Amino acid sequence: MYIDRRCVYYRKPLLESGTLGTKGNVQVVIPFLTESYSSSQDPPEKSIPICTLKNFPNAIEHTLQWARDEFEGLFKQPAENVNQYIQDSKFMERTLKLPGAQPLEVLEAAFKSLVTERSKSWEDCVTWARNHWQIQYNNNIRQLLHNFPPDQVTTSGTPFWSGPKRCPHPLEFDTMNTLHMDYIVAAANLFAQTYGIKGSRDRAHVVDILKGVKVPTFTPKSGVKIHVSDQDLQNSNASLDDSRLEELKTTLPSLEALSTFRMYPIEFEKDDDTNFHMDFIVAASNLRAENYDIPPADRHKSKLIAGKIIPAIATATAAVVGLVCLELYKVAFGHTKLDSFKNGFMNLALPFFGFSEPIAAPKHT
Repeated sequence: MYIDRRCVYYRKPLLESGTLGTKGNVQVVIPFLTESYSSSQDPPEKSIPICTLKNFPNAIEHTLQWARDEFEGLFKQPAENVNQYIQDSKFMERTLKLPGAQPLEVLEAAFKSLVTERSKSWEDCVTWARNHWQIQYNNNIRQLLHNFPPDQVTTSGTPFWSGPKRCPHPLEFDTMNTLHMDYIVAAANLFAQTYGIKGSRDRAHVVDILKGVKVPTFTPKSGVKIHVSDQDLQNSNASLDDSRLEELKTTLPSLEALSTFRMYPIEFEKDDDTNFHMDFIVAASNLRAENYDIPPADRHKSKLIAGKIIPAIATATAAVVGLVCLELYKVAFGHTKLDSFKNGFMNLALPFFGFSEPIAAPKHT
């Protein structure tokens, strides 16, 4: 869009082309003659309903998107918010103006990062990863089944867990399970990076640390609201807990106490196999897929889906290159010269296709 603005400003033609799998496009922008590149926009991508992601996944694409959201919500957004809290004097004022329950969510995440989940050692990071595993793959699933038991029926008498809704089951952590340990090692290392703590790939050492982790006992609670659809979510006016908000404002560490502290947000990078990013995505997604009896995806397929990669097709690329080159000839030679060029070429080529009559030169107005 920047190049488009510059081309229009300097009255230079712009040739834009691209492919998307078997699809392709070519657009010619002639300033003050055609529309510019920025005049139109691609339609928005279809998004997965929030409630499907949070509670009712039925395809590996859902669990991978959930894992990507987990990555952002654990290793990027909280660290960014903490740094803004420390460095930006208007952070609190701006946060409190956010709509709905967002102010509470942002401050809760900052409070966790600075107080309840603040890590100071590698052992703390492993402990955090083990407790988070328990929350996501056991506790939350048990709470969901408490709200909607496997035998629950709807008001119309049909089973609640039917159609696209898969009835989940909780997982039990096992250090002998490779997938479980993949998650712990990746999550602990990423969490350590956000605090500037040196991580480790030594699984035997991680297992030793896990032996000393005491996981809190969880009991499903009555009265916990779980939204069944996005419409239900929108209709429920999430009220802001003002008392909790005030409590967070007063209990967050003072800026003086954090004068030398900072966190390190992590930007997702799928193509570095040593940074634990795809290790976390694959493990987090496949564990959730196991919760819901969804067939898992290997690393390659997970990378394609999570990275939104659509493989290029050589023939489609070649066709689009040919088409955009024809447009380049038009721009470079002008329409009249191009038509003469095309007709001369076609008169030479047509006999090969069984045609004997030459093409008449077009009449230009």
